[in-house]
Amino acid sequence: MLRNAPGSDRPVDEIKSRAKALRRHMIRMSRHIGQGYIAQGLGIADVLAALYFHELRHDPANPAWAERDRFLLSTGHYSIALWAALAEAGVIPIDELASYGLDESRLPMSTLDTTPGVEIIGGSLGHGPGQAVGMALGQRLRGTGARIFVEFSDGELQEGSTWEALMAGASFGLDNLVALVDCNGIQADGAIVIDIEPVAAKLAAFGWDAAEIDGNDVAAILDALHEARTPNGRPKAIVLRTLPGCGVPAIARREKAHFVRVEPDEWDVFARELEAQP
Repeated sequence: MLRNAPGSDRPVDEIKSRAKALRRHMIRMSRHIGQGYIAQGLGIADVLAALYFHELRHDPANPAWAERDRFLLSTGHYSIALWAALAEAGVIPIDELASYGLDESRLPMSTLDTTPGVEIIGGSLGHGPGQAVGMALGQRLRGTGARIFVEFSDGELQEGSTWEALMAGASFGLDNLVALVDCNGIQADGAIVIDIEPVAAKLAAFGWDAAEIDGNDVAAILDALHEARTPNGRPKAIVLRTLPGCGVPAIARREKAHFVRVEPDEWDVFARELEAQP
């Protein structure tokens, strides 16, 4: 029996509560090892909450169910957010989150497809969109009705393979494919170095139905996901303007960084700030 399938309602308060739970998990996970890709994880939490608790067809008791919808995390270093979502959804035990980033853990800092609920290895960036196109085409040929959701970043839009995949998705008319483009403005060593704007307009020019929203506005996310269900022969793209560190002001105020180091006395501050958020 499916625990989750797309609904017609827009349960904003429930999804906000789930997103806060994901952020709570992420703070605890990072605290165990004193570091991590916490800022990006906090930024994408609202989107993952909307996906796993409202939009995806999936069965937590059977992550490999053949007709499931697929979520591909191209930015594998966002794994901290994916592990939180999979645990909150019941795919992996919540207690296992304490092993994040440790030797021989199933929950490394970048995703491996040996972990239940993970569709692709996300270590080398820029490969998610191409794999998503192949999966969407395969599911259409099989007639399963499954949809493919692929998250990738603005940094990956600097790679040619990403644009080749976008062209292919439109050429094949893959309206079972939804791209979630996390535009948080950072890459490995600081700010994005190549001007990639206007992202939504470029995606539309490549043949995608493209919308741009605040990626931390749950109501806007749910509305965009509902719109993306339309079977009109065009792949869908949702450009998400997310804030690294969203939900924890002390992190959000920092200089935007790819990898955040945290002093031992800061974790209690982070936890208090998160709980103080409405």
